[in-house]
Amino acid sequence: MRSHYCGQVDESLLDQKITLCGWVNRRRDHGGVIFIDLRDREGLVQVVFDPDRAEVFATAERVRNEYVLQVKGRVRNRPAGTTNDNLRSGQVEVLGLELTVLNAAETPPFQLDETGVGEEKRLTYRYIDLRRPEMQQRLQLRAKATGFMRRYLEENGFLDIETPMLTKATPEGARDYLVPSRTHPGSFFALPQSPQLFKQLLMMSGMDRYFQFARCFRDEDLRADRQPEFTQLDIETSFMTQDQIMGMVEEMIRSMFKSLLSVELPAQFPHMTYEEAMFRFGSDKPDMRIPLEFVEVSDLMQAVEFKVFAAPAKDPDSRIVALRLPNGGDLSRKEIDDYTAFVGRYGAKGLAYIKINDLAAGLEGLQSPILKFLPEEVVKGILERTGAQTGDLIFFGADKAKVVNDAIGALRIKLGHDRKLLTSEWAALWVVDFPMFEYDDKDKRWVALHHPFTAPKCSPEELAANPGKALSIAYDMVLNGTEVGGGSVRIHRPEMQSAVFSLLGISKEEAEEKFGFLLNALKYGCPPHGGLAFGLDRLIMLMTGSQSIRDVMAFPKTQTAACPLTDAPAPVGLRQLRELNIRVKLPEKDGA
Repeated sequence: MRSHYCGQVDESLLDQKITLCGWVNRRRDHGGVIFIDLRDREGLVQVVFDPDRAEVFATAERVRNEYVLQVKGRVRNRPAGTTNDNLRSGQVEVLGLELTVLNAAETPPFQLDETGVGEEKRLTYRYIDLRRPEMQQRLQLRAKATGFMRRYLEENGFLDIETPMLTKATPEGARDYLVPSRTHPGSFFALPQSPQLFKQLLMMSGMDRYFQFARCFRDEDLRADRQPEFTQLDIETSFMTQDQIMGMVEEMIRSMFKSLLSVELPAQFPHMTYEEAMFRFGSDKPDMRIPLEFVEVSDLMQAVEFKVFAAPAKDPDSRIVALRLPNGGDLSRKEIDDYTAFVGRYGAKGLAYIKINDLAAGLEGLQSPILKFLPEEVVKGILERTGAQTGDLIFFGADKAKVVNDAIGALRIKLGHDRKLLTSEWAALWVVDFPMFEYDDKDKRWVALHHPFTAPKCSPEELAANPGKALSIAYDMVLNGTEVGGGSVRIHRPEMQSAVFSLLGISKEEAEEKFGFLLNALKYGCPPHGGLAFGLDRLIMLMTGSQSIRDVMAFPKTQTAACPLTDAPAPVGLRQLRELNIRVKLPEKDGA
């Protein structure tokens, strides 16, 4: 039906007759000459209709925005002074010789160039929203990225192997989406949170190198970078070390950025331990573009009587950090109050600060409500340790370590963006040496920081003796403060897997019930293996400069895990429920 895409029309086609198909992006009537900007996924081209072709001109007069047209015409130069350097077709136009309306369109619920359209409306009419050029470009880049990674992995000997969507519920952190079985009344399948167990079984099957663009499902509270269903590039390989796995996928990402974005990432991504990342930035995914970092001052506060600092200074589970903001002395009281409210969202009870108006003037050159509570030697120690200069401002966080890390870590990011401190467009990092476990104070037990199949860096005996000090062979790739990929070397010996399950409080009976198929497979010659998974949606979100993964997914859910387009989830009929042996009991309303 067409010879070219609209976005392909340029000077190379001068004087040629071509056929185009697309949507009316805009129609303009200029004194008897009609101009139509015709749009398809590749771009725009201007089509001109003269009144000397009466029948064609009459048809052009009837068309409106979003009509679907077929146009046959001749390519010619635009008149002088009317060119558009922002378009590939901007130097030429098409003189319309024939025009067919393939389909009329009602007035759309919003115009494609309209700003301020609510997300609910955009998702309800997603097929309209996806016509916007920025959405077309994002999904095209997504397709190019998946194609690039697929080719890279295939060239490196990886096999694309599918794993089941209907599987068994296993405790992996988030809630499972359950699917009732009609043929096994009272039993349920679970949709996979990830293909973790199956990709390990593939290694035990001798597949050696596997990958899959896997759909994953997690019934959890949502946010900008979470969806109930998402896509990850899942990779697993046998007989490769941690460094070999990291080096291979690092080269894939570096090559892809160069090929698709013309971006040169570092020749070797820097490595940072989890402990260092938390100490310096309060985060295991620090944004290294922001030149601000924590300075530990707990030791300086040991003798301070000011209760805001006194208790955390003596509590081994707490910390006190200073965050120096260069040239931050120009912050107004209202701005400081706004930042205080901001850290309050992360549990901080306040935000102490010191302004350095004149470093040479000693204490007289400082401004802060807390100065009267701090001995002079403590203040001098803080200024010296932070490297403060005249015009700077120092913020403080003092609380349980998690609160300080979360609150001041978030403040660091916000200050970096608000104050335009970013030192580069891209910053990549590997975070390594994660703790094997973390202690759950609420349930009084150890839980796996990643998942229970991650290999520790120690023996089973050392693991049992000191689980809090055990490190895992795990690694996360961080890009601009976002974790885009994470993985580990897996446990391949039964005795180590049993030791980990024991520490996690998983009995032999429960382990057999939940993971019996994996434990049996470990007995029959399991190779050393490891891998990682990239969050494809997050990666494309960063590559396109989008603010949410919903902007790089064709048909995402809202933040309440609903689809306005299809009105899902929705009730089902009683007949279908009876077939599944299910009875629905709705929660009672208050006062009912």
